[in-house]
Amino acid sequence: MSEPIVTKLRLVKGYRFSVEFDLKDMPSLVVDETKPIGDNLGPNPTRLLSAAVGHCLSSSLLFCLSKAKIWARNMETTVKTNIARNEEGRLRVQSIEAQIRLDVDEKDKPRLSRCLEIFENYCTVTASVRKGIEIKVNVM
Repeated sequence: MSEPIVTKLRLVKGYRFSVEFDLKDMPSLVVDETKPIGDNLGPNPTRLLSAAVGHCLSSSLLFCLSKAKIWARNMETTVKTNIARNEEGRLRVQSIEAQIRLDVDEKDKPRLSRCLEIFENYCTVTASVRKGIEIKVNVM
């Protein structure tokens, strides 16, 4: 097992937090809740999850393509995160749908199939979310 990633959140005001990452050159990020609870001054947790899944899938596909010497001229990923109430009436992420629009040279298209078959298996976030992640919470 590798070293854990350590992320720190500090309350700024209301529901707004400053997020600091464990890499010295990485800028901090502001997160917030949507109105009317928050001020929409940063992405909320559901949007961060959506972005994490989309970025992980996109990066995994790009990595596979680069190994196959296929160069993406462009890539656009749209992630639709569906939220609904569960049996207890609490909002939950019900499903996530990712659509990746990939633009490669016509000559490379016949060689795409292998990457399209395997890239999802290498996406750490998507594979973990699909399976479920154990989360331990300690309030001190």
